[in-house]
Amino acid sequence: MSDVAEQTLVREWHELSARHAAVFNALECRLQEEHGIGINEFEALERLATCDRKCRGADLTEAVHLSQSATSRLVARLEREGLVERAICDEDRRGIFITLTEDGKQRYAEAKPTHRAVLATTLRRP
Repeated sequence: MSDVAEQTLVREWHELSARHAAVFNALECRLQEEHGIGINEFEALERLATCDRKCRGADLTEAVHLSQSATSRLVARLEREGLVERAICDEDRRGIFITLTEDGKQRYAEAKPTHRAVLATTLRRP
């Protein structure tokens, strides 16, 4: 790889990283201020709200881009707040299903317009 190609590649990476940080931080601040949840909590609620039925813990881990242990802690927080419920899978006792509670559905519905508004303003290029 030539020096110019390498410099271009690194510059593109830095621009992408900075853009991600800007959008993530804007979402985190607005969702916390207006709805008392962070971006990871919102992403989990959104995934659960759009599941056809119960969502497996492993599916949620993939959707929120966190480690399995971090997702487990996230689900525990959401459960303590009354936003989700966990249930053991009947077919595989090791599996866990996670579903939204009515409070979880309501919090997601209230936060969704904020999430979309922040995306619309931060992802639009000038």
